[in-house]
Amino acid sequence: MNLNQVTIPSLDLTKSIPFYEKLGLRLIVASLPNYARFECPDGASTFSIHQTDTLPKGDGIYIYFESNNLDVLVNELIEKGIQFEQLPTDQRWLWREARLKDLDGNQLILYYGGDNRLNPPWRIDNCTS
Repeated sequence: MNLNQVTIPSLDLTKSIPFYEKLGLRLIVASLPNYARFECPDGASTFSIHQTDTLPKGDGIYIYFESNNLDVLVNELIEKGIQFEQLPTDQRWLWREARLKDLDGNQLILYYGGDNRLNPPWRIDNCTS
């Protein structure tokens, strides 16, 4: 099994689409006003947004996008006017992360995990007998 895509809610796709394009995602489906899908620049996964009348309550949704050149990417996005809540910071779980929110308040984490993404020192290896 492989994760194909994640879909998040948005109040206004006409505002959300340019935001995600500015992040570097490529629009591949625009079924406005209800749905849009993007291709991630690396790998084979997709990301989509759907129109909703109300957003989730509480912390909402967290979306992680990995970049091998996190600091360069963040600097490029800042030059494009993207505002970050947290600039790239080394985390205790051995990832480097930058945080921002999209126009609907969804938490976006741009990060670099490297080998620690799938193989942290505390990884649980499942053994079958």
